[in-house]
Amino acid sequence: MLLAQDEVAPLEVQGPDGPSPFFIICDHAGRLIPRALEALGLPQTELERHIAWDIGAGGVARRLGAALGAHTVWQRYSRLVIDCNRPLDAPDSIARRSEQTVIPGNQNVAPADTETRARAIFHPYHDEIRTALDRRRDEGRLTVLIAMHSFTPVFLEVPRPWHVGVLYNRDSRVAKPLLQFLRDEGDLVVGDNQPYAVGDLTDYSVVNHGERRGLPHVELEIRQDLIADERGQEAWAQRLARLLPLVISSTSSTLTAPQSKPAPPE
Repeated sequence: MLLAQDEVAPLEVQGPDGPSPFFIICDHAGRLIPRALEALGLPQTELERHIAWDIGAGGVARRLGAALGAHTVWQRYSRLVIDCNRPLDAPDSIARRSEQTVIPGNQNVAPADTETRARAIFHPYHDEIRTALDRRRDEGRLTVLIAMHSFTPVFLEVPRPWHVGVLYNRDSRVAKPLLQFLRDEGDLVVGDNQPYAVGDLTDYSVVNHGERRGLPHVELEIRQDLIADERGQEAWAQRLARLLPLVISSTSSTLTAPQSKPAPPE
């Protein structure tokens, strides 16, 4: 077993019986490393950086969930152990290098050890989400999936001007109106599929839990300097708690179509 009995569970859940149609997930909320992996050979300073987690995203997700009365699920271990937003066969599911940093503990990971990491962290997190979404489907509840992430102000020495990015792939029912509501705020530079875009090879959560179920969804990226402290996290949670219900009220006819039974995850 990868996790000792006294180590924390890979995921945490808030408000499972909340009345909200919104269902919030955060794939990179934590930066814990199982003791057995010996910090992956990295100093603590590296584990505090973006390479290990999405700084501030978990705090926004929890506060937003509380403000909306929404079921919220977040992952507590570092993406460097295994990335819960990558298909398991993706080259960077277990990253050997992140930005300019080589990850010593991820070099030459044996297939059996890869499976051990997936069984301990990846599968429990996604099974929790899958079970909750199945229950909501069976109850006939409207579900709008929100995936919360954050991004660095500068990447490989290139500044990023956006305050927030609205990400989507094939389904823009939530993304497009939310994009406009955010731009209408007047004080934000909003990225349309910037600084990232959702794709089958680079994203797992939105593709499997959103697109394949036919659920309306959006992936949000907030710049980390805006949410590095509790004050910023609360401000963004309150902003999104004000705007997200407007998306439902403005597009309700397109959001209430019955969801399909999900295809098996790839």
